[in-house]
Amino acid sequence: MDNPVTKDNLGETIFSLSSASGRAGVAVFRLSGPASAESVKHLTGRSVPRPRYAALRKLNSQQGDPIDEALTLWFPGPASFTGEDCVEFHTHGSPAVINGLSAALLSLGLRQAEPGEFTRRAVQNGKMDLTEAEGLADLIDAQSEGQRVQALRQMGGGLRDLYEDWRERLLDALAQIEGEIDFPDEGDIPDSLSHGAYAPLGALASEMSTALEDMGRGAAIRSGLDIAIIGAPNAGKSTLINALARREIAITSPEAGTTRDVVEVQMVIAGLPVTLSDTAGLRESDNAIEAEGVRRARQRAEEAEITIYVVRPGTTEFEPFLVESMTKTDIIFLNISEGYEHFDLVNAPTSLRGNLMEPNGESGVHTRLEEIVRKHYSVGQDSGLTRVRHGDCVRRAQEAILRAQGQLGIAPELTGDDLRAALRALSELAGESDIEAVFDRIFSRFCVGK
Repeated sequence: MDNPVTKDNLGETIFSLSSASGRAGVAVFRLSGPASAESVKHLTGRSVPRPRYAALRKLNSQQGDPIDEALTLWFPGPASFTGEDCVEFHTHGSPAVINGLSAALLSLGLRQAEPGEFTRRAVQNGKMDLTEAEGLADLIDAQSEGQRVQALRQMGGGLRDLYEDWRERLLDALAQIEGEIDFPDEGDIPDSLSHGAYAPLGALASEMSTALEDMGRGAAIRSGLDIAIIGAPNAGKSTLINALARREIAITSPEAGTTRDVVEVQMVIAGLPVTLSDTAGLRESDNAIEAEGVRRARQRAEEAEITIYVVRPGTTEFEPFLVESMTKTDIIFLNISEGYEHFDLVNAPTSLRGNLMEPNGESGVHTRLEEIVRKHYSVGQDSGLTRVRHGDCVRRAQEAILRAQGQLGIAPELTGDDLRAALRALSELAGESDIEAVFDRIFSRFCVGK
């Protein structure tokens, strides 16, 4: 039976424009809550259409003034996105129609949805877990192919499958241990049953370590990569960023110290968004502004996933200590000019040669960047950890498992609390525990209408 619009359910029923605001061909309004069906009756003068079938209905205000004709869809709960009764109105997308329908819904007593409130209700009603909701948010924000693929995988339950497997194995280990404790004299309970949990717990802790180590890949795909270009003054850093970006981003000049601050440009390399940064030349300076620029350059290089160190023999002094701190994803680019064709670096991680004064002198750098991104930051086969919250939950679960494993041979009766702590951490990862503050933080970042 339909729920009439009453004081008890008005505040529970929400609505929002789920498509972009402004002038458009079509606008989509969503309603969710117990007064959804009755709202359709008030606006159309007719009952809700057949579930999940579109019906063309005329919408009128409470005063009987026409608003628009809309495709109307009815999704009775629990078979809906939020798990509640839901309605969609597909209207024309003019500001006048949007304002008119919004006013009509408000006059019925419905409440404008908060950012992310539809998805939050879906999580609270068991239609998805928190990791799937985060995947949905990432999909809405995806700007590149890699981000889209990773978000779809997480939204489809990839991370849920991973932690559900961990949870089942934790429960098996807990059952083994508590079986020995609770029934020590039973003939069908083998001696030292708890010791059989030692290896499975070790395997679990190891898998969690691997997931934590690989978290940087997922986080980088989600947020994009930072690539810093560093080097001494006049090495060719600004020329390189202009060549890679295919436009004039930074000022180039034979005068040393032209770049004083970090200059950024957004690009897509191998399907992932990257922020490419040109930085101040590395040298000692008595000028306070230039010295601050050098400090920022070093900081940017430390924080970047990939660093390109530009060296121009004969005009700049090479700083060998930087090579020692470079990783396998970093690049040294030798900007070779006439007379220094045979200059080389010893023990450099990845060394490329080119002349930025020639056409396509940067092509080797771009090709190498694509190789690095594909090898180290491509979307893996499994859905991994992508957020700090994920890492925190898994880290706490792993620490509890290691504590339990250490107690097995000493006091098996103490391991149960540790394994239950690990289970609670995984429940928090899923959003099943009472973490309202986490919910508020996550869903406040959603767009209105989702």
